[in-house]
Amino acid sequence: MTSPLTTHPMTRLVRGLVASVAALVLPLSLSSFAVAGDEESSPESWTIQVGSESPDQAIQGMSFLPSNIYINTGDTITWEANSAEIHTVTFLARGQKLQPFNPFNPKQLSRQGSSAYDGHSYYNSGIMANVSNTGFKAVEDYALKFTHTGTFTYYCVVHGTAMKGTVHVRAAGTDYPYSQDQYDHQTRKQERKIVRDGEEQWEAARDQASNHQVIAGTDNETAMLMRFVHHEIVVHVGDTVTFRNAGMGAPHTVTFGHEPANIFAPVGNPKNFTGGNLSSGLMEPGTKFTVTFNKAGEFAYICALHDYMGMIGEVEVRS
Repeated sequence: MTSPLTTHPMTRLVRGLVASVAALVLPLSLSSFAVAGDEESSPESWTIQVGSESPDQAIQGMSFLPSNIYINTGDTITWEANSAEIHTVTFLARGQKLQPFNPFNPKQLSRQGSSAYDGHSYYNSGIMANVSNTGFKAVEDYALKFTHTGTFTYYCVVHGTAMKGTVHVRAAGTDYPYSQDQYDHQTRKQERKIVRDGEEQWEAARDQASNHQVIAGTDNETAMLMRFVHHEIVVHVGDTVTFRNAGMGAPHTVTFGHEPANIFAPVGNPKNFTGGNLSSGLMEPGTKFTVTFNKAGEFAYICALHDYMGMIGEVEVRS
C-alpha cells in the first residue's frame, strides 16, 4: 500500500509535465502582452493633403485636407503637395500676426524650424507644389513630429486666413477618434466638392463675360478658377476691354508682352495699347484692369502668377 506521504509515480509525471508547460506558456504570455502594449503606445504617422485640383489644373483647391486632425504626442504628420497652386504650411510664433504674402521674404519661401514642433515658435514648410515650374523653389512634402499637447493652428501664408488647418495633440496613448483611412475618405469627398464648386463658378463666369468684359479668375476662398473667361475675344480698334478679378481670395495679373521682372508692379499705358509690354500688376480680388486697344492685331496675354496652369488668353483686334 502506498503511504499517504508518498506520491504515485504517474502523479509525479503529470505534475512535471504541467510545470514544464507552465514554464513555457507564462513567458510567452508576458511577451505577447508587452508587444501589444508597445503597439498601443507607439507613435503614429499621418498624412494631410495640401491643396487639390481638377485634372486640367483649371480648378484649384484652397484647403488643407483634412483641415482638422487629432493625433497624440510623439506622432508625425506629413503634408503632401496636392496641387499646382503654391501653398505653405506655416505655424506662427506665439503672439505673431499673419502677414501678407511677400514673394521676396525668405522666411516665407523656405523651410523654417526643426523637424520637431515645439508648440510656440515659427515653423514654415517653404513653398509647396506638385509641379516644378511655379517660378519658386517648391517642395512636395513637409513632415513635423509633435512633442507637446495642445491645439495648434497653421496657415498657408500665400492665401492667408482663407486657408488654415488645426492639429489637436493629445497625450500619448489616447484613443484616436479617426483612422487615416477615414480621413482619406473625407478628403476625397471634399476634393470632389471643390471641383464641383469650381465648375459652377466657371459656368457663372461664362454668363458674365463678353467681348468687352473678361473674367480674370474667380474663387469662393475654397475653389479657385484659374482661367480667363472668355479667354479668346474679338474687338475693334478703339474698343475698351475690362478684365475683372471676380474672386474673393486669389490675386491675378493681366500681362501682355514680356513678363516683367517684378510681376506685381504695373507696366505700360492701358489707355492706349498698340502692342508691346503692358501689365496690370497684382490684381487683388474685386479689382479691374481696363485696356483700350488702338491697333489691329492679335495680342496674347497671361496671368503671370498662374500661366503655367493654363491661365492664358488672346485679344484679336480688327480694323
